[in-house]
Amino acid sequence: MFEPLYTAAEMRAAEERYPRFPASAPELMERAGAAVAQEVLNGFPDARRFAVVCGDGANGGDGRIAARELRAAGRDAVETSAVEQADVIVDALFGTGFHGEPRTEAAALIERINSARGSVVAVDLPSGVDASTGEAAGAAVRADVTVTFHGCKLGLVVAPGRFHAGEVVIVDIGLDDSETEAALVTSAILDLVPRKQEQDNKYSAGSVLIVGGAPGLTGAVCLAAEAAFRADAGYVAVAVPEASLPIVETKLLEPVKLTWAAAFEAAGKAGAVAVGPGLGRTDEAKAIVGRILSELEQPVVLDADALHELEPGGWRPPVVLTPHAGELGRLIGESSDWVSAHRLEAVRRAADRFGCVCLLKGADTIVAAPGARTLVCPIDAPALATAGTGDVLT
Repeated sequence: MFEPLYTAAEMRAAEERYPRFPASAPELMERAGAAVAQEVLNGFPDARRFAVVCGDGANGGDGRIAARELRAAGRDAVETSAVEQADVIVDALFGTGFHGEPRTEAAALIERINSARGSVVAVDLPSGVDASTGEAAGAAVRADVTVTFHGCKLGLVVAPGRFHAGEVVIVDIGLDDSETEAALVTSAILDLVPRKQEQDNKYSAGSVLIVGGAPGLTGAVCLAAEAAFRADAGYVAVAVPEASLPIVETKLLEPVKLTWAAAFEAAGKAGAVAVGPGLGRTDEAKAIVGRILSELEQPVVLDADALHELEPGGWRPPVVLTPHAGELGRLIGESSDWVSAHRLEAVRRAADRFGCVCLLKGADTIVAAPGARTLVCPIDAPALATAGTGDVLT
């Protein structure tokens, strides 16, 4: 259900727990380098010319051992920065200890690696990517494969790092597992999704109230309502302004249709409330968000327009915020571009500021809550880059 995601500090701690460390560090390096060579041979059996780009640290040591093992296997493997003619480039320039921006000479070498014709295999993580955050402050290698040791690094699954990693292969080098501050969510979590039972009625099977649908924005609330039924809710009610009611009545058959004025009475039957799809940004919309957060006790999801000008407060119900990068930026006073470059820091800041769960949408959906383990949900679904999918996800 959850797989550990290691930061640089957590990897150092795992190595330090290894018997006789640091005297045993060369033993770990031998295993790591040999594993890289084996993965390279397995993945590129027809390649003959290998350029192994090594830095000065432990990552470079892993690369030198990999080069030695490739030569032992009969391949032409050279430790070099001349990468242009290689069939495969092994990137062993920077490892988990790297953070910040590469210096000028290293950045130029990274750009040469990215421009070369050969396939790129990164050792532990692509050079230029922060292992703990996924941030790439400057030039960063774009790998086809990343061979990482012991466990997946957090920076390999959080953007922009995840877009530099390529296929991630995890190899065991003999370290013990340990708890991590972040975890990767696997498909096994779907086993926790409630399923309808024989004794259920429409309310016990899951009841949802969706508040939104301002004039001109009714499509959003309709998509959210249809998605709630597709997710197997037993009862769905939609609350919209009175002016939108005729449109929603025509579009939706199954949900109960209400006005905003009637929403609070209907909320008593709801197991959860979603606020925001097509809500609009009027004073009336802002007021209804305030009432929901002060009067209701059911869990509330705030999305889209419900996040507009939202301020922390002593909210009564449990709350989940589900912003995209632009919305999250407005919540914490940063630009959308800044959030995209610092996704992990941004979502944790929002969770702490508002004192609730915050889910940052994206290919690396990240879920954070105060004092809780951060979860990363990798979603390989480019089709979600379509208008309306956010309302469905609500």
